[in-house]
Amino acid sequence: MPSKITPWLLLFLLLLAVPFNVALADDAAARFEVKAATAETIRQLRAGGFVLYMRHGPTDTTKPDRVPTVDLNDCATQRPLTGAGRELAAQVGAAIKKAGIPVGEVQASPMCRTKATAEAAFGRYQINEYLMYTSNLTAAEKVPRIANTRRLLSTPVAAGTNRVIVAHAPNLMDVIGYFPKPEAVVVVFRPLGEKGFEYVASILPEQWPGLVP
Repeated sequence: MPSKITPWLLLFLLLLAVPFNVALADDAAARFEVKAATAETIRQLRAGGFVLYMRHGPTDTTKPDRVPTVDLNDCATQRPLTGAGRELAAQVGAAIKKAGIPVGEVQASPMCRTKATAEAAFGRYQINEYLMYTSNLTAAEKVPRIANTRRLLSTPVAAGTNRVIVAHAPNLMDVIGYFPKPEAVVVVFRPLGEKGFEYVASILPEQWPGLVP
């Protein structure tokens, strides 16, 4: 007969499992090959047909989301965008405009930090509830969010315009195993319709001046 599992043995096994699972997540992120944007990337974006996934700007980590009582209508229950974060978002938006990159629809997560980022960067946005921050959701709750993000990344965009998504890093991690850093980074995708999408490059906030003289 199998040996009886004592409470101490169970605790030991659980402690072993935690770092192992964390290591798996870290390894998945480490395997993702981040590509730097080039002047050619900017040239292609000017022609349109791409999706720009922008992570919200820097936030105040001393004020975490009040899980599980986050109220989407009450920014006081959410980790807020800082003044510097709002300014950085505005700088990225200005750089995109200066580069001559056309922006069409702007879809944002319903969280206050993403809405504030979209407003600062583009002056407008459409709330998409399925871009909700996924880190605090169950596996079942994540399913429609992941499907929605895949759809937005895959659906073709007309030439002469680009689709913008303003959301969160964990969401993209759930979709492609890439946790985009730092905050306010812009990740470029080429939508391929039924074939999905192709990751093109990432543009860090500090890289814009070099790409757009």
